[in-house]
Amino acid sequence: MTLDGNTNAAPRLDIGALLEAVEAAPPVAAADVAGAALGEMVGAVETSFLIADYSGDSLIRLGHSSPGAATRRVGRETADRVALDGTPQGRALASQSVEVVAQDDGTWLYAPVTSRGEAVGVLELRLADAPDEQTVADVGRAAHALAYIVIANRRYTDLFEWGQRSVPLSLAAEIQHRLLPGSYTCEAGQFTLAAWLEPAGEVGGDTFDFSLDRDALSFSMTDAMGHSVNASLLATLLVGSVRNGRRRGADLAEQACLADEALAEHAGGSQFVTGQIVRVDLATGAAEIVNAGHPPPLRLRDGVVDEVPLEPEPPFGATPGHRYRTQTLPLLPGDRLMFVTDGVLERQAAAVDVRAVLASSRGDHPRQAVQHLIQGAVRASGGELEDDATAMCFDWHGGPPRERDADAGANVTA
Repeated sequence: MTLDGNTNAAPRLDIGALLEAVEAAPPVAAADVAGAALGEMVGAVETSFLIADYSGDSLIRLGHSSPGAATRRVGRETADRVALDGTPQGRALASQSVEVVAQDDGTWLYAPVTSRGEAVGVLELRLADAPDEQTVADVGRAAHALAYIVIANRRYTDLFEWGQRSVPLSLAAEIQHRLLPGSYTCEAGQFTLAAWLEPAGEVGGDTFDFSLDRDALSFSMTDAMGHSVNASLLATLLVGSVRNGRRRGADLAEQACLADEALAEHAGGSQFVTGQIVRVDLATGAAEIVNAGHPPPLRLRDGVVDEVPLEPEPPFGATPGHRYRTQTLPLLPGDRLMFVTDGVLERQAAAVDVRAVLASSRGDHPRQAVQHLIQGAVRASGGELEDDATAMCFDWHGGPPRERDADAGANVTA
């Protein structure tokens, strides 16, 4: 059964005491201590935290238990894989509500651990008896707090990062991964944004980025030429220059010109990066885009998928001194835009009908939409991509800026 967890009864959970317990613990033990403190408050027999794996189709239960058949182990740390498909953990993330399952050994509660659309993981608890609605509500609130606890403490330890990796990253993939934002999903009142990157065996230099300020959302997608470390270093130069320009207050066209100049100065004229840089005014819905030789995005509007008409300009670094200009990116409330790199459109991945996938995604959260698209590209490539496959899905809800609980009612999956 699934319980929403919303109730007007006075909560028994003491969030202050929970946070005090975490503050007194080392960062590596933050999730364990939070789970133990919550367990004591609600009378749980056992608790555990499962972090979302980078594969997008499973969770990893971190702990110190003896390793089993499906367990990875480094020193005392263990990681058990739990699939999302067809499991109560997966249902909890998809429904964004606490999943309650009665079993012979007691009652299990599975609570989604999310923050602004980012699926951090799932909190598991086993109770000796069936919980009342207030206990379910308390567990749901604690799981939400746990998301912030993990996000804050993973800055100080590699434990959470290690747990999320199904396979070791190459040096190129490590560099590429460090270029990506700390979260792949962001939700606010007017929009929802999610992206996903599946690196090829020889990393192809794809990146995506986003930043939200008081009045606007900025995001980008880029694809550096070449493969492996050289592509990652070229992507580093491009992303660094765009971020530097944005943080200096440069407008979109100036950001693009600065990126072009950086590549011309430091990478030489034979290397280039395709990409798109977008800025959306959250108050008016006016959006502008720089299109540097990149595949145009697709738009789902009123059930119809169309290619957004954009005039191409040279890739960054291809024509030194080119003066980039912004183009209008028309948005209406209800629009869904899908941005992709050529790893989704070319070679074996071209067998995927991106338009059909986008059209069928209307009821999905953007995080699900990009994962389904990339998983399709991986399957079409026989599990071995020849180029990085990256997708970014942007939903424009419209309306004036407003405060809201971005996690309430969201349909998020890891």
